[in-house]
Amino acid sequence: MIQIINGLVYGSFLYVLAVGLVLIFGLRRVTNFAHGGFFMLGAYVSYAAAAWLGFWAGMAASVVVLAFLGVLLDRFVFRPLAREEPIVTLLVTFGLLFVLEDAVRTIWGKDFISVDAPAALAGSVVIFGSQYPVYRLFVIAVAVAVAAALAVWLRSSRIGLYVRASSVDPVTTAMQGVDTDRLSALVVAIGTGLAGLSGTIAGPLMALSPSMGAYIIIDCFIVVVTGGLTSFVGAFVAALVIGQFHNLGLAYVPEVASVIPLLIMGLVLGLRPQGIAGHGK
Repeated sequence: MIQIINGLVYGSFLYVLAVGLVLIFGLRRVTNFAHGGFFMLGAYVSYAAAAWLGFWAGMAASVVVLAFLGVLLDRFVFRPLAREEPIVTLLVTFGLLFVLEDAVRTIWGKDFISVDAPAALAGSVVIFGSQYPVYRLFVIAVAVAVAAALAVWLRSSRIGLYVRASSVDPVTTAMQGVDTDRLSALVVAIGTGLAGLSGTIAGPLMALSPSMGAYIIIDCFIVVVTGGLTSFVGAFVAALVIGQFHNLGLAYVPEVASVIPLLIMGLVLGLRPQGIAGHGK
């Protein structure tokens, strides 16, 4: 049961990262490899800010800084390349991933950095007769809160309505008077802000390193594709499933643990090509 909870923890922070990618893909239809770099950068920004202001201020700083970078990404990368072939944007974002890695190596170095959980979440509770870190339960709570907030925002607000409409038919949405460029900037900012948030909460769970973004982006894409590309519900379910199999694989069959998520994706797409909650044509 403890391993199952650990799987929920991994799936939870993976969801927070992946749902930002779902937001961006839904509106911009781009395969954004730089998302892993923003996850990594968010972890380092939070670490640097927390050294001066504490964990919670570091979390806020990470979200704000990464959201601002998201606005720049949309304005100077996604918008100018909107008329280009998708492979062009893919290659550009892939290059940005390496640029961000080099920037972090220059500023913080190559060594692994460990991050402590905040004092308020540093304790443990008894679950199934074992001591379990409170911080890990906090990660699950963050994922649930993000999922609930996104659901309310997309379903109950006017901007959420515009986002859903633009993700289906951006041309018609623009003809109805919606400023799709401004809307896109907002959505990309939220997506990269969530990458910063996921990097922050991942800090106490894994050592910080410049390559952490390139490592996690593979599982992130697996979640997005398995869930159904533009489906928030699908991303949530896929993240929890991938998290379970990833963690159980590491615990019991570490030799093949890295390929288990790929096998799950292949199985799901073989049975349902549009993903768990995607819509077929």
